[in-house]
Amino acid sequence: MESLYLLIPLSIVIVFIAIWVFFSMSDSGQFDDMVGPALRVLQDDDSVHDKGASEKNGDRDQEIPAKQEQGGKD
Repeated sequence: MESLYLLIPLSIVIVFIAIWVFFSMSDSGQFDDMVGPALRVLQDDDSVHDKGASEKNGDRDQEIPAKQEQGGKD
């Protein structure tokens, strides 16, 4: 019986801490978009460049250094 004097206030404190953590995460935007990341996994990524097709067409994949793209200015 004496253990209830310790366990009941302790459980109430733990519940209030859990509620505070939930609302602080909710205010920070943690739960704003719950559907988007799940659907993004299922989408097909067509942005991968096919090197075989570009070599057949005569195009060469050449990476332009960042300095040349910006006009050579640092």
